[in-house]
Amino acid sequence: MDYDFYSKSLVNWYKEHRRDLPWRRSSDPYIIWISEIILQQTRVAQGLDYFNRFIARFPDVRALATASEDEVLRYWQGLGYYSRARNLLEAARTICRDFGGIFPRTYNEVRSLKGIGDYTAAAIVSFAYDLPYPVLDGNVYRVLARLFALSTPIDSTRGKKEFAELAGLLLDKEHPGLHNQAIMELGALQCVPRQPDCSLCPLMDRCMAYAAGEVSVYPVKQQKLKTRPRYFHYLHIVCGNDTYIQRREGKDIWQGLYQLPLIETDAPTDFAKLQQTDAFRRLLPDCGRMEISVVLRDIKHVLSHQTLYASFYYIKVEREGKFLSEYLRIPLSCLENYAFPRLILRYFQATANC
Repeated sequence: MDYDFYSKSLVNWYKEHRRDLPWRRSSDPYIIWISEIILQQTRVAQGLDYFNRFIARFPDVRALATASEDEVLRYWQGLGYYSRARNLLEAARTICRDFGGIFPRTYNEVRSLKGIGDYTAAAIVSFAYDLPYPVLDGNVYRVLARLFALSTPIDSTRGKKEFAELAGLLLDKEHPGLHNQAIMELGALQCVPRQPDCSLCPLMDRCMAYAAGEVSVYPVKQQKLKTRPRYFHYLHIVCGNDTYIQRREGKDIWQGLYQLPLIETDAPTDFAKLQQTDAFRRLLPDCGRMEISVVLRDIKHVLSHQTLYASFYYIKVEREGKFLSEYLRIPLSCLENYAFPRLILRYFQATANC
């Protein structure tokens, strides 16, 4: 098989159609690393502003390594999948501690960093150092699956092995960075998940899925994520000009971010029933006169493996009770100094002018 044809066609197409993105103007592995982590679960259109702000504040690995987790999370606020930000911080500190502040240059060293998997390591070393490691992200899986009509599920052990071998065969060993950028860009712009315009694809004449009229069939997946519902009840408690927040700990979602006092129930619960729960009674037993209003009800927030249904209640209290003192009391004007999940930001935005 003429593998060179595929790579040359991809690169020629890429040179004409590629997007002008800031991380493509740099061979700095730190810049490339930050862009790759941001774009793991984020569209380029959304991630670009985050990238620019993040790099402006943390321009190099030492600036990131010396930052606090709270500050890094604030700059990540709204991107979701916050373990990415915590892993970035831990990896930056590892680079400063174990590599003298110099970003490692070998695949195995890069791969050893917290939060960096096979794909990200291959992207960094091929883009920054032009090392011959093929990338395999969702875009590349889709291009290869359609191009060769591969029915092996991409989320199976066998599929990952087969696609990795094929990606290696197609890779231009002399210009791996350019080749990797090209095949990723084709998947992002041309060989899109739904209704691709195959007539504009440089590989249309070699595409087996197109020839069979089965482009929409590929790639094949074997697993569907099972999601579970969760029911959150947030209490926006105000005493004077202050409110109460807490930092999420443990291994649950949004670790390290801040939230309003939260009561989680096993099933949908209206406010009358919520008031009868032990958690509610414990929180507000001695706060004097209270003014309570239901602000938002059953806001749906979809995560990769969970669907949250959140309600927000505004509660103005006369005085701080015993159990409220367990929370962090802050001025209402200082809320923007803390990193909150997007779900809570939606509430703040909805009530900003109220």
